[in-house]
Amino acid sequence: MDEELLLALADLDEEKTLAIVQKMLHAGCSPVKVVEICQKGVEIVGQRYSKGEYYLSDLVMSEEILREVMAILEPLIVTDIPSNGMTIILGTIEGDIHDLGKNIIHYMLESSGFKVVDLGVDVAPETFVKAVNETKAPVLGISVLLSFCVSGVKKVVDLLTEAGLRQQVKVIVGGYPVNEIVKEYTGVDYYTNDITRLFEICQMLRDEIKA
Repeated sequence: MDEELLLALADLDEEKTLAIVQKMLHAGCSPVKVVEICQKGVEIVGQRYSKGEYYLSDLVMSEEILREVMAILEPLIVTDIPSNGMTIILGTIEGDIHDLGKNIIHYMLESSGFKVVDLGVDVAPETFVKAVNETKAPVLGISVLLSFCVSGVKKVVDLLTEAGLRQQVKVIVGGYPVNEIVKEYTGVDYYTNDITRLFEICQMLRDEIKA
C-alpha cells in the first residue's frame, strides 16, 4: 500500500489517496509512516512542477489533497512524531497572501519532527523579528510570490540586524521570483523557488546545528 499511496498523491488522485490513507490507518499503520509517504508524494509533485510537467493548478490541487490528508492525520500525530528539537518560523511577507508553498513545506517539516511556528500570510517585517526574538528559532523561512513584495524581505533582514538578532538566525526566502539577485539585495542566507530544495536546506541546517 505504501507505493499505492505515494503514486496516488503524486498523480493527484484525491479520492484514491484518502481511501488508501484510511485503509492504512485501519490496518494499524503508524500515522507517522503515512505522513512520511505523503511527504515523498509531495516531493514528487514539486519535482514535476520544477520540470514543467505540472502547472500551478496542479500544485494547488496537491495542497488541497494534503489538507484533507492532514485533517485526518494531525490529531493522531501530535504526540506520535518525535521532535528533533529545532524550531523554524514560517510566514508569507507583508502584501502577499499566497500560502501554497508555505503550507506544503509546513506539512513536510512537521512530518519530519521540526517544530513549526507559522505566522500565516501578509506578515509585517516587525512580526517576523518579534517571533525570532520570542522563540529564539535558528531558522526563519519567508515566502514571497509577488515581486513587488521582495523589499519587505529586505526590511526583515535589516530589522533583525538592528535588533542584534541577525547572527542567531538563518534566513531563507522562497518563492517564484527569487534568484541570486534577490538574495544579494535582501541579504538572506539562502534562496530557492523549489519546495524540495527548501526542505533539504532546512534538513542541512538542522544537522549543522546539531553538530
